[in-house]
Amino acid sequence: MRFRDLSFWNRGSVLGLTALVENRVSVGEALLILGPPRMEHLRHSPGPGGQRLLLPSMLLALLLLLAPSPGHATRVVYKVPEEQPPNTLIGSLAADYGFPDVGHLYKLEVGAPYLRVDGKTGDIFTTETSIDREGLRECQNQLPGDPCILEFEVSITDLVQNGSPRLLEGQIEVQDINDNTPNFASPVITLAIPENTNIGSLFPIPLASDRDAGPNGVASYELQAGPEAQELFGLQVAEDQEEKQPQLIVMGNLDRERWDSYDLTIKVQDGGSPPRASSALLRVTVLDTNDNAPKFERPSYEAELSENSPIGHSVIQVKANDSDQGANAEIEYTFHQAPEVVRRLLRLDRNTGLITVQGPVDREDLSTLRFSVLAKDRGTNPKSARAQVVVTVKDMNDNAPTIEIRGIGLVTHQDGMANISEDVAEETAVALVQVSDRDEGENAAVTCVVAGDVPFQLRQASETGSDSKKKYFLQTTTPLDYEKVKDYTIEIVAVDSGNPPLSSTNSLKVQVVDVNDNAPVFTQSVTEVAFPENNKPGEVIAEITASDADSGSNAELVYSLEPEPAAKGLFTISPETGEIQVKTSLDREQRESYELKVVAADRGSPSLQGTATVLVNVLDCNDNDPKFMLSGYNFSVMENMPALSPVGMVTVIDGDKGENAQVQLSVEQDNGDFVIQNGTGTILSSLSFDREQQSTYTFQLKAVDGGVPPRSAYVGVTINVLDENDNAPYITAPSNTSHKLLTPQTRLGETVSQVAAEDFDSGVNAELIYSIAGGNPYGLFQIGSHSGAITLEKEIERRHHGLHRLVVKVSDRGKPPRYGTALVHLYVNETLANRTLLETLLGHSLDTPLDIDIAGDPEYERSKQRGNILFGVVAGVVAVALLIALAVLVRYCRQREAKSGYQAGKKETKDLYAPKPSGKASKGNKSKGKKSKSPKPVKPVEDEDEAGLQKSLKFNLMSDAPGDSPRIHLPLNYPPGSPDLGRHYRSNSPLPSIQLQPQSPSASKKHQVVQDLPPANTFVGTGDTTSTGSEQYSDYSYRTNPPKYPSKQVGQPFQLSTPQPLPHPYHGAIWTEVWE
Repeated sequence: MRFRDLSFWNRGSVLGLTALVENRVSVGEALLILGPPRMEHLRHSPGPGGQRLLLPSMLLALLLLLAPSPGHATRVVYKVPEEQPPNTLIGSLAADYGFPDVGHLYKLEVGAPYLRVDGKTGDIFTTETSIDREGLRECQNQLPGDPCILEFEVSITDLVQNGSPRLLEGQIEVQDINDNTPNFASPVITLAIPENTNIGSLFPIPLASDRDAGPNGVASYELQAGPEAQELFGLQVAEDQEEKQPQLIVMGNLDRERWDSYDLTIKVQDGGSPPRASSALLRVTVLDTNDNAPKFERPSYEAELSENSPIGHSVIQVKANDSDQGANAEIEYTFHQAPEVVRRLLRLDRNTGLITVQGPVDREDLSTLRFSVLAKDRGTNPKSARAQVVVTVKDMNDNAPTIEIRGIGLVTHQDGMANISEDVAEETAVALVQVSDRDEGENAAVTCVVAGDVPFQLRQASETGSDSKKKYFLQTTTPLDYEKVKDYTIEIVAVDSGNPPLSSTNSLKVQVVDVNDNAPVFTQSVTEVAFPENNKPGEVIAEITASDADSGSNAELVYSLEPEPAAKGLFTISPETGEIQVKTSLDREQRESYELKVVAADRGSPSLQGTATVLVNVLDCNDNDPKFMLSGYNFSVMENMPALSPVGMVTVIDGDKGENAQVQLSVEQDNGDFVIQNGTGTILSSLSFDREQQSTYTFQLKAVDGGVPPRSAYVGVTINVLDENDNAPYITAPSNTSHKLLTPQTRLGETVSQVAAEDFDSGVNAELIYSIAGGNPYGLFQIGSHSGAITLEKEIERRHHGLHRLVVKVSDRGKPPRYGTALVHLYVNETLANRTLLETLLGHSLDTPLDIDIAGDPEYERSKQRGNILFGVVAGVVAVALLIALAVLVRYCRQREAKSGYQAGKKETKDLYAPKPSGKASKGNKSKGKKSKSPKPVKPVEDEDEAGLQKSLKFNLMSDAPGDSPRIHLPLNYPPGSPDLGRHYRSNSPLPSIQLQPQSPSASKKHQVVQDLPPANTFVGTGDTTSTGSEQYSDYSYRTNPPKYPSKQVGQPFQLSTPQPLPHPYHGAIWTEVWE
């Protein structure tokens, strides 16, 4: 806006100068009167004749001369409409009021959150918090026409001279805009009008309210009626106490019996641009006659109410009179459009009009209560009147002064503490102290002092403050010395002038800050942090903080990170907080720890640094399954290993650590055959392997780690049982008691017998080799080493006639080898006419040690020369046999006598029962003598009898098994005089069946060669179809090892029964074979 006539400048200049000289306004306010556009016009507008005007420059110089010094406070006033958008410029302190815009700091002290100030230019802007005139607390209870003022304070600090800050107090007049629509209190308004109402009578309509003020408030009312009511009603708006009062005019005669109610529309509109409007339904009810309306004694009432008055305290009583009588004269009082706060604090008696206190009244919250009281009679057609009531709340000294201490300029406060460098100048302001009292008058007159002996004092910061609100600078009085005193506690006391006076205190702690001579220091030079792997990027690992003994910017730290090369790009740190974050997901299996160097630098000049080391230990998570080194395990073990022997070892690894890597091994589908050691992974067998029963075992191992939840893995294990030569060959054919007739006409090379054997082992342990170990002195027979077929190799001669016992050894190829021995009996003769002789020879063969050959007739050559001698010997033998038979008969008879009646003490002759060695036995001994063997000492006959008896008894006690021939159990110790029952039964009973076992202590040493036979050796089986061996010798079966697999044996052992005495030379040998 530009003004072109000089008369305006004269008028404006005079106004500004006059106000400035009279000290009614500040320089800024005077400049504001002129306005920046006007000053620009003054500086640049040429005068008449093209000359520039000198008056503006003169006015500006005069204003600057008359301006107060910078130390004085300056009041700034702006006007701004409400509801402005954010960042709207309200004004510029530097441009509008001539304040410097270079080298100074502008700081908003009071005015948040509605305002913000640019620190360099002093420009004042609106913020995100909109300025709502109707919402400001300061403007809610003001009188109509009063301006809405938002106060603010700005401090200006000279950054060059570092002087004491200036305080600017300003006001922003918030101008109303039309942002609220006028509204009636109710959408339906009801009026009752008597039917005999005179034409021209007025009836007040309840007012509409508008939160806006001034021109934006309620401006006009409009009545809209239907055809039936257009000629009966009209609207008149009256001015009543600066309010527009709508009144309904009755313009025609009303007849209730014809029409008892009318619905009209009343519209209200404000004066804004554009205007806002609303409407309500006006319902007119036609009533019977009530001639006179109530009338208050006074049109308005005023009263004073002390704050904090008790409940029920009487405030004022309104009084109205009605000239009618009866119910038409009975008056009822009610609040009329009273604010909610009035209804909450005051109570109106409906009958008496007495207004009393019903809530706590606080002048500091509400100083004036304005409302209307409606008096309405109780007639059929009630009439009413309205009176204005104003209640002024009187102050009581119920509020102590309030002391607010806040920072000023560059000095900031935090938690009641201000940091001041020791090198600040004297009279440096360290705080702005604002003392206020919510009371008024003398109760709000406050005196403020600094208590105690401290180098600080209060200096008034503003001369425009009132008694109830004063501002002071808290400034230093002497230089500060950090080395002497590091901090001060300043206590400020404020006392009001009430009766009695009230006081309050507040304190500020001033921390004297040294210059930047301390480097940042971390609480720990080395910090170890445990952080789990598989983290999410951006997670916080740790917050590393350092401290600086300095203050202010010297103590403001900036953190940075200098990681080792391996950790570069993996971590980041917040420069402000020292919070270390990980940028990627860590994997402990790749790297378990990282070393980071944290640098903290202060913002001092020059900057100082401190360092610390952060060791990040990556914690393990159970994210790896146990892993066996192989996808499957195959182990080979030898059979017959003892139980709990190791059969193999598995290795399982887990990429995790700690409990997550502690793997527990177990056997799945555990049947108890195998166990595994968790520490070593060694698989142990709980059984002794027998390949012949099971050659392969298959199972699974389960590995479970100790994580939560646990992870597991499986692997298959196969145990292959290797063969061990633990089975001797087993002879299946022929049996040791069988024989085969071989005639002299047998051709050479013909198979005369077949030895068959099997071995339960496998491989080389089951490869069998057949050989003739004995009984082939003439080389008459040969056996196939692999086939076991025995063939005739030489012509059969006369001397070869007789029984041939071939000792066949069947060996396997194991290490050491095992073998079995079979007896193959070949009887060389023309016929089998003399079977008794053959059976005798077979029995003799079974009793003859294997190292003695039985092949043909050994006495054939001698028999040619000594035929006669042989005949005599045979005769002698027959005679001896007859004597023995006679002796047996006599003994038999005596024993029968003994059964009928035994004579105690009678001694029996033992010589009669002693067996005599035969001639062949003597010859046998002689032949042994030829082999340089020392003859056995001959035992006494009596001793042999006794030994034989004891052995028989012992055998009977050991061999009493089901299926055996009847046994006689006799006591081993006989009482004196008892009959020798053992001798009796031995001589008269069949020879006891004795089955020799390898463990039997009574087995004859003579039979040790036979005892070495394998478990499937001779004396088992039933023989082949050509066998005719006698059963009387089958009981002498010799076993070295009990058969391992009884189910594979060909037959059951024969039971040897004692034969009847035979008249044969070998008979005596059979009797005396059981020797020790």
